[in-house]
Amino acid sequence: MQFKRKKIPSVNELAEAIFAGNKTLLARGITLIESRRTADHTLAQELIERCLPKINKSIRIGITGVPGVGKSTFIERLGKLITGMGKKVAVLAVDPSSSVTRGSILGDKTRMLELSKDPDAFIRPSPTGESLGGVARKTRESVILCEAAGYEVILIETVGVGQSETAVHSMVDFFLLLKLAGAGDELQGIKRGIMEMADGILINKADGDNLKRAQRARAEFERALQLYPPKASGWLPKVSTCSALNNEGITELWGMIEEFIANNRDSGFFETLRREQNTNWFLQTVDERLKSSFYQHPDVKKELTKLIKKVGNNQISPFKAADLLLSSFKQN
Repeated sequence: MQFKRKKIPSVNELAEAIFAGNKTLLARGITLIESRRTADHTLAQELIERCLPKINKSIRIGITGVPGVGKSTFIERLGKLITGMGKKVAVLAVDPSSSVTRGSILGDKTRMLELSKDPDAFIRPSPTGESLGGVARKTRESVILCEAAGYEVILIETVGVGQSETAVHSMVDFFLLLKLAGAGDELQGIKRGIMEMADGILINKADGDNLKRAQRARAEFERALQLYPPKASGWLPKVSTCSALNNEGITELWGMIEEFIANNRDSGFFETLRREQNTNWFLQTVDERLKSSFYQHPDVKKELTKLIKKVGNNQISPFKAADLLLSSFKQN
């Protein structure tokens, strides 16, 4: 039995399907922009340009926390709350890639079974690949496609890798830090870096024997936040508790997010933040293009092989080798 290969849709067909809310072709569109094939880059740019005028005033929410804090369960509960209010929600979930095999489990749809069946929800797991910040390489572009498809709330789940999460902070309107009570803060430096970025802190698993510890942790975090300088928007970060397992405290958290967005829109800071997000996206793209052009240059490729061997054999320092490599690029 012969199987017919699926026809590859054109950029116009992809765009129109995305505008119509077609989840399957939205996923194919994201696959296109994540592609590393040179032939796909132009098509991906065309698709993004088509989608830009269609983006709506969605709320972009970044969610971070150490592994085991319950991000997936929390996101499923929050997603169901949002769809229950008649809104469409997209979840861009990021799974860590192995530095050895480059593989990822991409199991978020398995962990969010109920939400994945919701007609008003879209879940897209993506690998981090070699990108930093706990987000996938093309997360910003994926947000644009999801907004063009009519999703009013975009949840970006990060892998919880620490201070480098400034990457996700630079692309969202509200940054939520999930914490556990009684787990200790083994990474004090990371705690401070992320707490300074957080617009809200949510202590999860506040149930059973852990309830009192969660309440104490809430008071401690509230005291700690008083020591931080005020945010540019004038917003004072809030601390809340929840039990994602028991579906408690999720409504209150959504109320906090709505208050934050309303305050920022009234003050005009929301638009300022969006302009900053676009500027960061532009500068990140320039960095990526420069890096790609550098390593793809034939003279750099040839010189790089020689210098790697010399550095490995201690014949030259990495600093000197870097200078020589950059010089070979500048000369051409």
